[in-house]
Amino acid sequence: MNIAIFASGGGSNAAAILKHFEGHDCIRVALMVTNNPNAGALDVASNYGIETLVVNREMLYRSQEVLDLLEDRQIAFIALAGFLWRIPNDMLNKYPSRIVNIHPSLLPKYGGKGMYGHHVHNAVKASGDRFSGLTIHYVSEEYDAGQIIIQLKCPVYPSDSAEDIAARVLRFEHATYPVAIQDLVERLMLRE
Repeated sequence: MNIAIFASGGGSNAAAILKHFEGHDCIRVALMVTNNPNAGALDVASNYGIETLVVNREMLYRSQEVLDLLEDRQIAFIALAGFLWRIPNDMLNKYPSRIVNIHPSLLPKYGGKGMYGHHVHNAVKASGDRFSGLTIHYVSEEYDAGQIIIQLKCPVYPSDSAEDIAARVLRFEHATYPVAIQDLVERLMLRE
């Protein structure tokens, strides 16, 4: 089964996913999509020989170009890995319960438009929360509002900086997200 990764930034989660599925006998990452022509995720994809697509707003929101490419590449599942644009409704309709995202907090806390990366970790630190973590969820029409699949907590210590929190959460993300994706895709394969 072919999957696509959508990423906007450095690509560390994308790299963890690609490493996890390298040589997998039934699941293959076939495409990396980004909205950022300078995304580190493009280099990550290149290192694994994965086809890439840089999209603009016209392509994603006002044409069928991206959907047509996904269909042409027989993409059956999409994993967002730091993709900062909202997924258009036509894509959500074509891939019901087949688009997932990872968010670096325990949603619904610190979610929504503009809450990503350091913004989330700064908010956790400022709040004095004793725990942070990650949430893997299905993507819906609203940012970070889809059905939660998995949440994992990690401690926040009083001496932690926002960067310490970010590093701890990211380690959890790299260990958890690829395995969760594999489990979800294997369940889809059993149903088909």
